[in-house]
Amino acid sequence: MDTDAEGFAKRSWKRSFGRRASLAATLLAAICGPTLAAAEEGKQLGPDRVAYQAAVSRGLEYLAQAQADDGSYSSQAGPGLTAIVATALLRHDRTPDDPLVAKSLKYLAGFVHDDGGIYAPGSRYQNYETSLAMLCFHEANADGRYDELLEKAEAFDKHIQWDGDEGHDEASLSYGGAGYGSHSRPDLSNTSFLIDTLQELGRGDDDPAIQRALVFVSRCQNLKSKHNDTKFAELSPDGGFYYTIAAGGESQAGSEEDGGLRSYGSMTYAGLRSMIFAGVNADDPRVQAAYEWAQKNYTLDENPGLADSGLYYYYHTFAKSLDAVGKPELVDDQGQPHTWREELIAELAERQQPDGSWKNSNVRWLEG
Repeated sequence: MDTDAEGFAKRSWKRSFGRRASLAATLLAAICGPTLAAAEEGKQLGPDRVAYQAAVSRGLEYLAQAQADDGSYSSQAGPGLTAIVATALLRHDRTPDDPLVAKSLKYLAGFVHDDGGIYAPGSRYQNYETSLAMLCFHEANADGRYDELLEKAEAFDKHIQWDGDEGHDEASLSYGGAGYGSHSRPDLSNTSFLIDTLQELGRGDDDPAIQRALVFVSRCQNLKSKHNDTKFAELSPDGGFYYTIAAGGESQAGSEEDGGLRSYGSMTYAGLRSMIFAGVNADDPRVQAAYEWAQKNYTLDENPGLADSGLYYYYHTFAKSLDAVGKPELVDDQGQPHTWREELIAELAERQQPDGSWKNSNVRWLEG
């Protein structure tokens, strides 16, 4: 989120406790949810199942004690973080009627607007908050209780996507992207949230919103192609992705002297996953170039290009993207094979705090 992390870091211990709760939930939902479910269906998970279960159990125990009386987590940062936590709990055998989950669902329902969006009043993060809430309500919707809510929320998210309704045709570098909702500019992070959510809802790669989003995603890649003739495409042609092509272009990793926008880990994996969900084939040059970037920059020590900034967001995009690729092993550019699930679980177990939470020493983007 585009937030003053420095200011958040100075808030009370209680709020810091809640932020760590949402970080723990991010890991549980992203890495220990569908990705691990796929592993259990036959892909190699790694030998130390006991250590994995112990880490997950400690994280869940932490989340159980971190909930506020109104069912929220980190309410000062909006409803999105509560949605992440509740989703994690639902993916670990809690039901919608479980008291812990039910309180969070009731809290989130209080943010449903007449326009279908699910966001805090006056929020600048409407796509982000609505997308995360949709994932949560979808997880809780086995009996169809949230069908109408989800239908309206999906329509809202698609409505605020940058397209003709905002006066942007396909020639616009904003076309197809999703932003937080303030309409200052779309970005790849929010666009990947939109694609992820639609994919989770069962929308196919022929969904018009997904195909519009693919136009934007392709233009955020450092790769010249028939899908990308922007001025940045040839300046740093390493196949990676940066934050946004819109509004003059921006990379959180900075720029080269010639004006090229530097690729970095979390956005490259977000771009790779988004292309796969949008139906781009493995032999497409865009997918090949992004995967080769991942091979050349394989690491779990940092978010490549950003050091420890957004480290846990990097783990999130890393896991979901390689799961989407469908290969249990990645061979880096030195020929070294990596059973990435096993390595990631070991890394996370090593980084877990004694109380069951995870915490980044870098406070940027609420990870502190």
